[in-house]
Amino acid sequence: MVKISNVRVRPLVLPLKQPYHWSYGIRESFAVNLIEIEADDGTVGIGECTVAPDQTGTAAILYRLAKHLVGHSPHDVAPLIARIFHQEYLGHGANIMRAANQIFSGIDMAMWDLQGKLAGLPVHQLLGGAHRKAVGYFYFLQGETAEELARDAAVGHAQGERVFYLKVGRGEKLDLEITAAVRGEIGDARLRLDANEGWSVHDAINMCRKLEKYDIEFIEQPTVSWSIPAMAHVREKVGIPIVADQAAFTLYDVYEICRQRAADMICIGPREIGGIQPMMKAAAVAEAAGLKICIHSSFTTGITTCAEHHIGLAIPNLDDGNQIMWQLVQEDIVSSPDLAPKNGWLDAFRKPGLGFQLAEDLVAEGEGRYAASR
Repeated sequence: MVKISNVRVRPLVLPLKQPYHWSYGIRESFAVNLIEIEADDGTVGIGECTVAPDQTGTAAILYRLAKHLVGHSPHDVAPLIARIFHQEYLGHGANIMRAANQIFSGIDMAMWDLQGKLAGLPVHQLLGGAHRKAVGYFYFLQGETAEELARDAAVGHAQGERVFYLKVGRGEKLDLEITAAVRGEIGDARLRLDANEGWSVHDAINMCRKLEKYDIEFIEQPTVSWSIPAMAHVREKVGIPIVADQAAFTLYDVYEICRQRAADMICIGPREIGGIQPMMKAAAVAEAAGLKICIHSSFTTGITTCAEHHIGLAIPNLDDGNQIMWQLVQEDIVSSPDLAPKNGWLDAFRKPGLGFQLAEDLVAEGEGRYAASR
């Protein structure tokens, strides 16, 4: 049986097509750490992880954790990650699962890509098979002003998009203006809002009541992530369905959200929960509570999109309007397959592993930007 022989970490900085506006501020680039896990037969599995709060620091952590992988089977991903967490985190008093999960997600992703390549099978088949032929995704509106967002909405509507997703939590006046402008362009298409923890309980209740006339399908994470009861309070008081996002970063968060009936759906991705296999576990917990999973994406490339797509194919309780973010970068580092949904749908992948090829020239450019930023 093959063993892991080497782990490489390649920090990348990737500029966006336009500034990204949300309740936390403005971003002009994505930063990821590319992870390459090589087996002793030369096969390489590839993943990526986000880098908060510091890219160089998270790269150093990844190299420290890599020593636990070399010499072991890539098929032992779950026990290996569990051992790393106990030895390198809990053993040092660092019970910070939310931070650890963001690093583990890239390792887990690369290990599943490697397993699929070794088996000659797409990852969703290793997870038990596909529940559907295609996964649905929403149209992610971009812009700063009501006019810019309305123009983007008109483009999406002309393309036949089914579900639109708009960032709010940027101030009451602007939130109402941009919501009205978007609704005016998309007709009776479905409209979802994401406040990204931008409101207090009082403000969330008031805003939901003011937004109801725009036929909002749901509002994502209206209140602070560390208080599940705050979100449950809002859900009890408003007519718009509430979706948990930043409140759901661990399996235990998912359980508590379900137990407290704090949300009508759970928006979570491999970056938060720690990878592909943990997403399957989170989906099972939500399924037992009668809730769907909406796959969440966050400041990542087409690599994570491919991982999310396999997850979307494999879990039974999936929503039909999931999130991708690769399209926001100027040039995505994934050269194939084509990751652009058609009318909001993306067909199943057939190639082994996660099923992508990288544009090495764009990866090298990303490494150069990272080096220049130091």
